[in-house]
Amino acid sequence: MKQKFEFEFEHFEQMESLSDADSALLIAARNATKTAFAPYSKFKVGAAALLSNGQIVIGSNQESASYPVGICAERTLLNSIGSQFSSETILAMAISYDTDEAACDAPISPCGMCRQSLLDFETRYQSPIKIILAGKTGSIMVVGAAKNLLPFGFDGAILK
Repeated sequence: MKQKFEFEFEHFEQMESLSDADSALLIAARNATKTAFAPYSKFKVGAAALLSNGQIVIGSNQESASYPVGICAERTLLNSIGSQFSSETILAMAISYDTDEAACDAPISPCGMCRQSLLDFETRYQSPIKIILAGKTGSIMVVGAAKNLLPFGFDGAILK
């Protein structure tokens, strides 16, 4: 039997179409790219999360000369939240990027490891995380829950 996985997302041509809260979060993610350490790829990624206490926390990618040792912006942010704000729920996360190598005018989407980590946090707190995907400029995509980015994601229920 064939089945289909579908989800809805919102598409915005410009940041001015977002709510004030989503705009502020996206600005924080864009600014977070300035804290990235990306001397090898030159691909700076920033992420910002809005927590249930109203605080915005940022993260950025941190590369290493030993490539597998680096960490993506999303997981840097999630690890910080899990360590420092473990009682707070993540309401939304914005992700953006900057590079001198190409235009940064299309939304960016998290890698597979980051999608799994996002799903883990949704499961951990039993709350969806709205995901705002953007570049330095250009159109923006808003996904209602991180689980939509990882169809058939491993949520750990099988381990119980």
